[in-house]
Formats: sequence, structure tokens, C-alpha cells
Amino acid sequence: MLSSLRQTYSQLITSGGQLLLLFAGFYLNSPQAWLWCLGLIALISLLAWYSALHRQRLILGTPTSRIASAAQGYVELLGDGAPIDHAILGKYSNLPCLWYRYKVEAKNYKGEWHTEATGESDAPFLLDDGSARCVIDPQHAEIITQHNDVWRAGDRRYTEWKLLERDEIYALGEFKTYGGSNNPTTLNDLIKAVLIEWKSDNENLLKRFDLNKNGLLDMEEWLLARQAAKREASKRLAEVRAEADTHFLLKPHNGRLFLISNLSPEKLAGRYALWTLLHLLIFLGALGGVTWVLQ
Repeated sequence: MLSSLRQTYSQLITSGGQLLLLFAGFYLNSPQAWLWCLGLIALISLLAWYSALHRQRLILGTPTSRIASAAQGYVELLGDGAPIDHAILGKYSNLPCLWYRYKVEAKNYKGEWHTEATGESDAPFLLDDGSARCVIDPQHAEIITQHNDVWRAGDRRYTEWKLLERDEIYALGEFKTYGGSNNPTTLNDLIKAVLIEWKSDNENLLKRFDLNKNGLLDMEEWLLARQAAKREASKRLAEVRAEADTHFLLKPHNGRLFLISNLSPEKLAGRYALWTLLHLLIFLGALGGVTWVLQ
């Protein structure tokens, strides 16, 4: 249920719940029932208003970062979508895409549609903004797309939502870089690792640094070994730093909004602004209804 509420149609589900409560009030038609129904409508509207307003402010208030220079942490990215190796195929349409969500509905003997199966892909894809590429893991993301296909086959109705290759992708999430420039390994870490490695082969260690051949490393010989280990560690650190960076956009660990869309940030902000206004009007209407019932 919570997973469903994270999807693009969550606002519609919220409005549908409010409508059902309104019908329940008319059906029960008692002051106590109206108080409960209108109170719940007001509460749902208030929560939905805050959710939509929060998303609108995040979209408008988070500056767009360039992948090559983005700071580690919560960022906004904008670029072209691309597959990592090759495009995946929609589960029922078999059309190439970067991501899909599907819903299968069946018609019962009354001619009513009911949901039979739902799901979505979890394969990562790339976002390229011209400065670098970032791997996007869509798992647990709120995904809003303008590509929506509906078709029927027999007594089944199929709906697929997709993100397509070369869509302009807008994304908010946790940015992390793994590789040379962001490798936390220090020179001291590598010196310790080299010395541990050399100590594991004591025969070769003595052969290299036991200058007086007494079978032990004295203080001067040990200092020579450390200097050699430092040179080897510096060489290895340079190799680590030269490794290519790999950038990722993931679900934020602190529960912040993880949003992916092929709509522009301006359109997304406008959409959430409309939902904010709608839920505010419903909230005020519900409060007015409570006041009327109490009179």
C-alpha cells in the first residue's frame, strides 16, 4: 500500500479516498457520521497538501548540479536517459525502454475491471548531462512519466508506463561517487597494508632488509623497510587515484524524496502547485462543513 502511494497516481488515490468519505457521509446522514467523515477528509487533505507543497519546494529550491562536479549528498540532476548496455523490454508491450511499470486488469461477469497484477522494472540506467554519466537505480523511487500506453486483449486490459531512451530525465536523490577521486584510502592505510603483506613473507622480508644477516630486523633495518613500504604505498595510491569515477543516484538514506521523471522541473512544480491548491480548498471546505454540522 505504501509503495503504491509513492507512485505518480498517489494524489488521485488520496482524492478518491476523500470522495468515498463524502459518499459515506451522505449514506449514513447523521451529525456524528458527518463529523467523522468531514474530519477525516480534512486530515487527509492537510497531509496531502503538505506532501505536495514539500515536493514543489524541493523541486524549486534544489539547484541543478553537473554530474562531473556534483557534491556528495542530495542533488538535482538533469540530462538524457540512456541504457547501460542495451534497453530493457516492457513486460507486455515488448517495446524498448529504460524503465517500465505495468498494470493488468481483468473484466468480471458484471463487466467491471479489477486489478489482477502490477509491477515495475528495477534495472538501473544512465543519465548523461554532457559532463559525465550517472547510474540511476530506480528502486524505491517516485517515478512520474508522460509515456502511458493502454490496450486490450480479450478480457484483459494492459497499462504500461515507461521512461524511454533519450528522454530528458529529471532526478532528485542521493548522489554518490565511487572510484579514484572519491576513494577514502589514505597513504597510511596503504603503508600498513604493504607492511602486513611483506610480514606475511618473512623470508623475503629478511632477504631484502636484513643487511647484517643476523636473522632479525634491527631498528635501522626496520626504518629502511618502512621507507620502502612508503614508496610502494605511494605508487599504489597513485594507481587508485587514477581509477575512473563511477557516479550513482540512489534512494536517500534519510527518507528524503527520491524522484525521477521525464517531465521538466517547471512542469513538475506546476503540477504539484495545482495539487497543493486543490487539497487546500478541500481542507477549507471540510472545515466549513464541520462548522456547519456543529451549529
